[in-house]
Amino acid sequence: MTGSTEVRRAEVKRETKETSVYVNLSLGPGDIKVVTPIKFLNHMVETFMFYMGSSGEVMAEDLRGFDDHHVVEDVFITLGMALDRALGDRVGIRRFGWSMVPMDDALAATAIDLGGRVYWVFRGSFVGERIGDLTTQMVPHIIRTLATHVRATIHAEIRWGENDHHMAEALFKSLGLSMAQAMEYVGDKAARSLKGTMQ
Repeated sequence: MTGSTEVRRAEVKRETKETSVYVNLSLGPGDIKVVTPIKFLNHMVETFMFYMGSSGEVMAEDLRGFDDHHVVEDVFITLGMALDRALGDRVGIRRFGWSMVPMDDALAATAIDLGGRVYWVFRGSFVGERIGDLTTQMVPHIIRTLATHVRATIHAEIRWGENDHHMAEALFKSLGLSMAQAMEYVGDKAARSLKGTMQ
């Protein structure tokens, strides 16, 4: 798909012996529906999509019930694949995005490069091992999985905080805002690489 101002969309279905995940993504505002067995994951995916300025459905089913790992990972594999497809050839996008978000006691910052080079960094820690029904160790894994399947460089940092819910929510709000900025279609005003290609 050539870069343009038209609404970019993608639909991806991924099935394994462990999970079944369906994503219908539109890179434009609208209704968002997220249904997975992990309630706090639903909250964070919906937050990410809203602040990214996107809409659509994310549906996931856990076929084995081991723990939260497979569902979380497979949701972000599938969502990352959908984002990658919706972005098309990435011609004319801004490419870089960054943001810092406060939420009460918490402060989170993210920066994204959609140039096609996969790398990720997560800095920060949580107070507890779980936020609701999501294990906190899955949060950096989400950043890694998303970067890999969107083909992006993502730096994500929780600067500080006292409440795990606030820290996670600030991070996903920041991630969405950074992604929205990076994937904005700006045409001739787009960031260019001195190499003549983004990869």
